[in-house]
Amino acid sequence: MSRMAHAEKKGSGAAEGKARREAPEPIYEGDFVLDEPLLLDCGRTLANPTLHYAVYGRLDAARSNAVLVCHALSGSALVGSWWPELFAPEIEERLVDTRRDCIVCVNLLGSCYGSTGPASVNPETGHVYGPEFPLVSIRDNVRAQARLLDSLGIERLRLTIGGSVGGMQALQWAIEFPQRVERSVVIGVAPLGAMGLAMNHVQRMAIVNDPEWNGGKYLTHRQPRRGLSLARQIATLSYKSPELFEERFGRNPNRNGEDPWSLDADGGGLQGGRFDVSGYLDHQGARFPERFDANSYLAILRTMDTWDPTREFCNAEEVYRRIKGAILLIGISSDGLFPARDVQQLAEAMQKAGVRAEYREMITAHGHDAFLAEQTELVRLLHSTE
Repeated sequence: MSRMAHAEKKGSGAAEGKARREAPEPIYEGDFVLDEPLLLDCGRTLANPTLHYAVYGRLDAARSNAVLVCHALSGSALVGSWWPELFAPEIEERLVDTRRDCIVCVNLLGSCYGSTGPASVNPETGHVYGPEFPLVSIRDNVRAQARLLDSLGIERLRLTIGGSVGGMQALQWAIEFPQRVERSVVIGVAPLGAMGLAMNHVQRMAIVNDPEWNGGKYLTHRQPRRGLSLARQIATLSYKSPELFEERFGRNPNRNGEDPWSLDADGGGLQGGRFDVSGYLDHQGARFPERFDANSYLAILRTMDTWDPTREFCNAEEVYRRIKGAILLIGISSDGLFPARDVQQLAEAMQKAGVRAEYREMITAHGHDAFLAEQTELVRLLHSTE
């Protein structure tokens, strides 16, 4: 396991300010190497890419109990470590149950947690991909995941589920392989609107304008930490809500005792002490380069930006008519990145196409991050639909 994959396993993705449920351990974690090149939507190929994945629970004799959990931008295949409440044992008929289900989670292509990404060696050249890593779409990932599931003898999925970029994958599975998916749960996601695209653009600029990025050809131990840190701080603004920030931080001085109304150390007035919210953002930014890679971040931002399942079809109804399984879409009331109204409109477009689509809304001030930060509330909402 890579250094960054190990860091993810040890404790990223924790729900803020709450005691964590003990994470279930996978019965298997390993790699699957595709036995032939993967032709990408962009026209390039990945030569025999690797998918890193984890399995929780066992496949039954009928091979009818498979569940695919799809992770978000900076997640990993170890779903038990970042979504432990999904396995909530106190709910008898819970959505996902390791005693009943075989749960598979696959690391995205482009990531730094085991699957082929910018830091991987291109077998065709013998050199690290770096900035030459191609654009990989959500559909490319789903097609690669299908080959992995084929190798495991999984022909049908009882459920696909994911939030954010994970929700993109869960829905794309229902579109791409309609006969293989019985039900999908899609949380806090729709094709990105202009504001979301803008936020992602500014994050990219923060990274590529860091001199340490070096055109994407930096050494692993000298990645553009300042740019990646700033990108994560910008992302955090889109993951949270103004209401949450006001409640948590207000106009309070930074909790380490800094005075925002003082002069800076050199007697000037251009910087000075930080407010509490500034200290929080700086903390989030400082932690992120320890567990994630800048080029991987750029790669997955592009995967996220370019997802639009209707783009190559004449109209939305044509693509959604492909779906055979039931779809549950969850909007997050305070989500600024994927506004709840966009998720609801996505559900309505599916219903118009005859899909068994249902919309539910998570009422929270936590913003887009709520599906991770308020897992107990999410699980209750999911089970209220059963």
